[in-house]
This record gives sequence, C-alpha cells and structure tokens, in this order.
Amino acid sequence: MTRTGKSQAFAVAIALPLLYLAGVSPDAPAVIILLPEAHAVVGAPLTPVSAAGVARRTTRRVVVAESTATQASAANATAAQQQSATAQQQSATAQQQSATAQQQAATAQQQQAAAARPPGAPAAGAVVSALPAGCKPETKSGVEYQNCGGVYYRAAFQGNNLVYVVQ
Repeated sequence: MTRTGKSQAFAVAIALPLLYLAGVSPDAPAVIILLPEAHAVVGAPLTPVSAAGVARRTTRRVVVAESTATQASAANATAAQQQSATAQQQSATAQQQSATAQQQAATAQQQQAAAARPPGAPAAGAVVSALPAGCKPETKSGVEYQNCGGVYYRAAFQGNNLVYVVQ
C-alpha cells in the first residue's frame, strides 16, 4: 500500500466515528444511530412537494368540485320538476274552471228557455203522441218544428209510431 492509500484509509477510519457522533444528541441515550430521524422526506406520499401528494390533493379538489356541481344540477332538476308539476296543476285547474263555466252557461240557457215557455207547457225532452190544436210549422237551421203557442215540437219516430219531442 502506498503512502497516499494509507493516509486515505486513516482519514476514513477517523471520519466515520466523528460523523456518527455528530448525529447523536446530548439528550439521547448512549446508542449509536446510523441515520438521524428524518421529519420529512421529499418524495414520500404525504409531503407537500411529492408527486403523490400533489396527485392526492388534485384528486380531492376535483372530486369536491364535481360533487358540488352534481348537487347543484340535482337541485336544478328538482326545481324544474316542481315547476312542471305546478304548471300541470294550474292547467288542470283552468280546465276544471272552464268546464264549470260551460255547465253554468248551459244551465242558464235551459232556465231562459223554460222561462220563455208558456205556463202549463210540457218540459223540454218530453215525448207526446199528438200535437195540441193551433200549431204552425216553422223551419230553423234546416230543421222543421211545429210552433204550438210558443212551445216547439220536433217530429220523430219511436219504433213505427210518429211522436213529437218538446224542444
């Protein structure tokens, strides 16, 4: 071995124990620790600058953003369904009111017709087999009626018999 080789071996032999002693704290027991305790190792999954940590945080942010957007779209869809149901209910109510108004108008017409009829006249829809005396034929809207003192009769057949229906 040459002189430089010996001096290098001597330097290493002295440096190694000194390096070990540099990592020992005065409060620690008299145990030789090869590596001091590391508080954060760059590249470990939970450290701020590691690729795994960045990926984890990015994924968390995306999931939170997507769940918020999903909740908002679900709320919008629910509101739209409620508005549609309300519109359908309003439409049904309007139809019922229209039908009621038509029935009231028909009842009013029937009452007017009954009031215009002379006293003692048969009710509308009654069927008689013979006309009273003094009837005159009249045509209205292409249909022939018999006017008997303000009461109108329309000829019809009931089986083989000729009858008159009060209008």
